[in-house]
Amino acid sequence: MTVMETRSAPARPNSEDRYTISEVAARTGLSAYTLRWYERIGLMPHIDRSHTGQRRYSSRDLDWLDFVGKLRLTGMPVADMVRYAELVREGEHTFPERQQLLEQTRRDVRTRIAELQDTLAVLDYKIDKYAGARRASERP
Repeated sequence: MTVMETRSAPARPNSEDRYTISEVAARTGLSAYTLRWYERIGLMPHIDRSHTGQRRYSSRDLDWLDFVGKLRLTGMPVADMVRYAELVREGEHTFPERQQLLEQTRRDVRTRIAELQDTLAVLDYKIDKYAGARRASERP
Protein backbone atom coordinates (compact mmCIF):
# COMPACT_ATOMS: atom_id res chain seq x y z
CA MET A 1 0.00 0.00 0.00
CA THR A 2 1.52 3.34 -1.02
CA VAL A 3 1.50 6.58 0.96
CA MET A 4 -1.30 7.82 -1.25
CA GLU A 5 -3.58 4.83 -0.74
CA THR A 6 -6.06 4.36 2.03
CA ARG A 7 -7.08 1.08 3.56
CA SER A 8 -10.74 1.69 2.80
CA ALA A 9 -10.33 2.66 -0.86
CA PRO A 10 -13.20 1.05 -2.76
CA ALA A 11 -12.69 -0.98 -5.91
CA ARG A 12 -12.47 1.02 -9.10
CA PRO A 13 -15.43 0.86 -11.47
CA ASN A 14 -14.93 -1.47 -14.44
CA SER A 15 -11.21 -1.80 -13.55
CA GLU A 16 -10.55 1.16 -15.85
CA ASP A 17 -7.55 3.35 -15.29
CA ARG A 18 -8.77 6.59 -16.90
CA TYR A 19 -11.65 8.68 -15.62
CA THR A 20 -13.16 11.96 -16.76
CA ILE A 21 -13.57 14.84 -14.37
CA SER A 22 -17.32 14.19 -14.22
CA GLU A 23 -16.73 10.51 -13.33
CA VAL A 24 -14.28 11.55 -10.60
CA ALA A 25 -16.70 14.18 -9.31
CA ALA A 26 -19.51 11.61 -9.13
CA ARG A 27 -17.25 9.07 -7.43
CA THR A 28 -15.71 11.41 -4.85
CA GLY A 29 -18.55 13.84 -4.21
CA LEU A 30 -16.20 16.69 -5.07
CA SER A 31 -17.30 19.19 -7.66
CA ALA A 32 -15.45 19.58 -10.94
CA TYR A 33 -14.62 23.10 -9.75
CA THR A 34 -12.98 21.71 -6.60
CA LEU A 35 -11.01 19.14 -8.60
CA ARG A 36 -9.70 21.87 -10.92
CA TRP A 37 -8.91 24.05 -7.90
CA TYR A 38 -6.96 21.20 -6.26
CA GLU A 39 -4.92 20.93 -9.44
CA ARG A 40 -4.39 24.69 -9.67
CA ILE A 41 -3.11 25.06 -6.08
CA GLY A 42 -0.79 22.06 -6.37
CA LEU A 43 -2.75 19.66 -4.20
CA MET A 44 -3.15 17.25 -7.11
CA PRO A 45 -0.24 15.94 -9.12
CA HIS A 46 -0.18 16.65 -12.84
CA ILE A 47 -3.35 15.24 -14.35
CA ASP A 48 -2.94 13.57 -17.71
CA ARG A 49 -4.90 14.99 -20.66
CA SER A 50 -6.46 13.32 -23.65
CA HIS A 51 -5.56 14.39 -27.18
CA THR A 52 -8.52 16.82 -26.97
CA GLY A 53 -7.29 18.33 -23.70
CA GLN A 54 -9.83 16.58 -21.46
CA ARG A 55 -8.52 15.66 -18.02
CA ARG A 56 -8.00 11.90 -17.60
CA TYR A 57 -7.64 10.81 -13.97
CA SER A 58 -5.91 7.54 -13.12
CA SER A 59 -6.59 5.07 -10.33
CA ARG A 60 -3.55 6.50 -8.59
CA ASP A 61 -5.17 9.96 -8.76
CA LEU A 62 -8.31 8.51 -7.18
CA ASP A 63 -6.20 6.96 -4.41
CA TRP A 64 -4.63 10.37 -3.80
CA LEU A 65 -8.06 12.02 -3.65
CA ASP A 66 -9.18 9.39 -1.12
CA PHE A 67 -6.16 10.29 1.02
CA VAL A 68 -6.76 14.04 0.62
CA GLY A 69 -10.32 13.43 1.76
CA LYS A 70 -8.99 11.83 4.93
CA LEU A 71 -6.67 14.77 5.50
CA ARG A 72 -9.60 17.15 5.05
CA LEU A 73 -11.54 15.23 7.70
CA THR A 74 -8.67 15.73 10.14
CA GLY A 75 -9.06 19.48 9.79
CA MET A 76 -5.59 19.84 8.28
CA PRO A 77 -5.24 23.30 6.73
CA VAL A 78 -5.17 23.37 2.92
CA ALA A 79 -1.72 24.96 3.02
CA ASP A 80 -0.41 21.95 4.97
CA MET A 81 -2.07 19.54 2.54
CA VAL A 82 -0.42 21.36 -0.36
CA ARG A 83 2.92 21.24 1.45
CA TYR A 84 2.49 17.51 2.00
CA ALA A 85 1.72 17.03 -1.72
CA GLU A 86 4.85 19.00 -2.61
CA LEU A 87 6.91 16.80 -0.31
CA VAL A 88 5.51 13.64 -1.91
CA ARG A 89 6.49 14.94 -5.34
CA GLU A 90 10.00 15.80 -4.09
CA GLY A 91 10.68 12.17 -3.24
CA GLU A 92 11.66 9.80 -0.47
CA HIS A 93 14.23 12.13 1.09
CA THR A 94 11.24 14.09 2.46
CA PHE A 95 9.94 11.16 4.55
CA PRO A 96 11.02 12.77 7.87
CA GLU A 97 9.22 16.04 7.09
CA ARG A 98 6.11 14.20 5.90
CA GLN A 99 6.13 12.09 9.05
CA GLN A 100 6.44 15.21 11.20
CA LEU A 101 3.50 16.86 9.42
CA LEU A 102 1.32 13.76 9.85
CA GLU A 103 2.32 13.36 13.50
CA GLN A 104 1.29 16.96 14.22
CA THR A 105 -2.01 16.32 12.48
CA ARG A 106 -2.50 13.17 14.56
CA ARG A 107 -1.89 15.20 17.76
CA ASP A 108 -4.45 17.77 16.59
CA VAL A 109 -6.99 15.02 15.83
CA ARG A 110 -6.47 13.42 19.24
CA THR A 111 -7.02 16.80 20.91
CA ARG A 112 -10.24 17.29 18.95
CA ILE A 113 -11.40 13.77 19.84
CA ALA A 114 -10.83 14.49 23.54
CA GLU A 115 -12.78 17.75 23.22
CA LEU A 116 -15.62 15.92 21.47
CA GLN A 117 -15.63 13.19 24.14
CA ASP A 118 -15.97 15.87 26.83
CA THR A 119 -18.80 17.47 24.86
CA LEU A 120 -20.48 14.08 24.46
CA ALA A 121 -20.28 13.51 28.21
CA VAL A 122 -22.08 16.82 28.83
CA LEU A 123 -24.76 15.93 26.29
CA ASP A 124 -25.22 12.47 27.83
CA TYR A 125 -25.56 14.06 31.29
CA LYS A 126 -28.20 16.50 30.07
CA ILE A 127 -30.12 13.82 28.17
CA ASP A 128 -30.11 11.56 31.23
CA LYS A 129 -31.27 14.46 33.41
CA TYR A 130 -34.21 15.23 31.10
CA ALA A 131 -35.12 11.55 30.77
CA GLY A 132 -35.08 11.22 34.56
CA ALA A 133 -37.23 14.32 34.98
CA ARG A 134 -39.72 13.03 32.42
CA ARG A 135 -39.92 9.63 34.14
CA ALA A 136 -40.50 11.38 37.49
CA SER A 137 -43.30 13.52 36.04
CA GLU A 138 -44.99 10.44 34.56
CA ARG A 139 -45.26 8.69 37.95
CA PRO A 140 -48.74 8.61 39.46
